[in-house]
Amino acid sequence: MTKFDAVVLGGGIVGVSAAIHLQRRGVSVALVDKREPGRETSFGNAGLIQREGVYPYAFPRGMKAMLKYAANRSPDVRYHFSALPSIAPFLSRYWYHSAPHRHAEIARQYSAIIEHCVDEHRSLVDLSGATALLRDGGWLKVFRSAATFNASVQEATKWRQEFDVPFELLDAKQLRASEPSLSHDLFGAVRYTSAKSLSDPGALVEKFCDYFSSIGGRVFLGDARTLSPGWSVETREGTIQGRHVVLAAGPWSSVITDMLGYRLPLAVKRGYHRHYTLKQGARLNQPVLDQERGFLLAPMTRGVRLTTGVEFGLRDARHTPVQLAAVEPMARSMLPMGEPIESEPWMGCRPCTPDMKPVIGPAPKHKDMWFAFGHAHHGLTLGPVTGRLIAEMITGERTLLDPTPFSADRF
Repeated sequence: MTKFDAVVLGGGIVGVSAAIHLQRRGVSVALVDKREPGRETSFGNAGLIQREGVYPYAFPRGMKAMLKYAANRSPDVRYHFSALPSIAPFLSRYWYHSAPHRHAEIARQYSAIIEHCVDEHRSLVDLSGATALLRDGGWLKVFRSAATFNASVQEATKWRQEFDVPFELLDAKQLRASEPSLSHDLFGAVRYTSAKSLSDPGALVEKFCDYFSSIGGRVFLGDARTLSPGWSVETREGTIQGRHVVLAAGPWSSVITDMLGYRLPLAVKRGYHRHYTLKQGARLNQPVLDQERGFLLAPMTRGVRLTTGVEFGLRDARHTPVQLAAVEPMARSMLPMGEPIESEPWMGCRPCTPDMKPVIGPAPKHKDMWFAFGHAHHGLTLGPVTGRLIAEMITGERTLLDPTPFSADRF
């Protein structure tokens, strides 16, 4: 049996970041995943590091929106009827926490971790030599009418007043100058300038993992479900053991917490993406969100990535990319896209909690076990800062911020 100071379960952005921060502090670390790092949830996202994301995505509460989503035809939110009995308790708690006064309090807590996301990413990007993947300039939210544009300006103004989130306004002419290949029917846009974006999120995790190995970390292919007391895990290279164990398995974290007797209110939001070529002469310079129609286009290494909104369903249910099929014609009307690059869309799951905050900190019932999951839409954004927090808690350092709002004890 090979022994380590810490075993990190999960090779996504959160797990790899935690492994790096621990290894850099002199802790010997084994990183374990069932696949090569960066191949699951961290692989398929919009590539945004959302410094502006101080208000996590809330459950819609207005009657108009509720009726819209109840029909299950909206391109931005869909659900599986068969999953409703299982996920209804989560959805009811999600709706409860999304009340405006509760959401505002959550944002005050959430902003404490969001404000560090760009700096913590930049630190690991520089260490790992991944600077070519990081793109400045923020991202755009585009609109087709004055009414929707003005509503977004009010929202952005609120975020700036409360949390000092900068933004720029682009009228139709300025938007065409910034993104000449986009449809000229667009009314305008809001650009969130403090955000960063990535040309290949999966490649970023690979770069981080290579750096982790270069400073003495070990990567193993194994099954987190074999975790047993004493924090031993079975891998292809045999049994390994750690004094500490960090659970950063994203949407699969609930498998382990359930196995250990926890009943945390975890669920998933499924999402899809597909890459496309662009027609000759067309280009896209930055990620562009069409919030009204429920899709985002992002320039990536493989082509333009079209991403969908939310699909509520069970984690392991069959893929149903109806949202992608619904928004593709809309995306083509906004940007001259060519053929899809993959034969089939990619699907992944965002691990979510009903109060929209991640779970970061010690496991309440088990000594030397640490939780780092439940980041929902902001897993990529918060991976490095979460990794730093976990490492600081394990090594007894003063933490970058107060982790109490993210403790598992709140459930």
